Amino acid sequence: MCGGGKQYPPTPAADEGHRTPQGKEPRLHEAFRVLPRAHGPDAVLMAEGNPPTELTQSQMLHIAQQIAAGMVYLASQHFVHRDLATRNCLVGENLLVKIGDFGMSRDVYSTDYYRVGGHTMLPIRWMPPESIMYRKFTTESDVWSLGVVLWEIFTYGKQPWYQLSNNEVIECITQGRVLQRPRTCPQEVYELMLGCWQREPHMRKNIKGIHTLLQNLAKASPVYLDILG
Repeated sequence: MCGGGKQYPPTPAADEGHRTPQGKEPRLHEAFRVLPRAHGPDAVLMAEGNPPTELTQSQMLHIAQQIAAGMVYLASQHFVHRDLATRNCLVGENLLVKIGDFGMSRDVYSTDYYRVGGHTMLPIRWMPPESIMYRKFTTESDVWSLGVVLWEIFTYGKQPWYQLSNNEVIECITQGRVLQRPRTCPQEVYELMLGCWQREPHMRKNIKGIHTLLQNLAKASPVYLDILG
């Protein structure tokens, strides 16, 4: 994880020291169309010309609740991630998701970052107003980012604010605009996103409550999810 190299024991969804060789486990945002590799069980995007199978809503909720569980763990350790995004999550067998922080993201996914002062790279599309304006990072700013990760999941990996330039994104976020509800997203999940995007940090959803709700939705029947949608 980012934040000075502090290490904690790994959990199923939070694996600070995790470094997987390239090609073994794909980034989550590269794996929204899932099928097994011919030579292994990892989830991949359109492998070797085989037709992909689109993730179901239940699978997306399964992924989301694992990420939330990892963030609950990090918050319990008083650890702030600062760069939570699907590009910093790995997905493997049975859609097991691990949260990491991969320094290479800033090079490989350079369009996701905004350069400040010639050196600092900030993931402004995932950041709340207080982080953009004052460089303030807390568990509550991670909650905002988690809301954006949920939006990524339910848009099958679209870049947040993909139609806008970085400067336009900064203006939108600092003026109080939020991302629109994805077409495939149940209303209850979008309301959860909105709870993550409250302007005042203390008004945002509690990370444990987010995990509990996602866990319950992941266990719900597909019929119930259709009604929510």
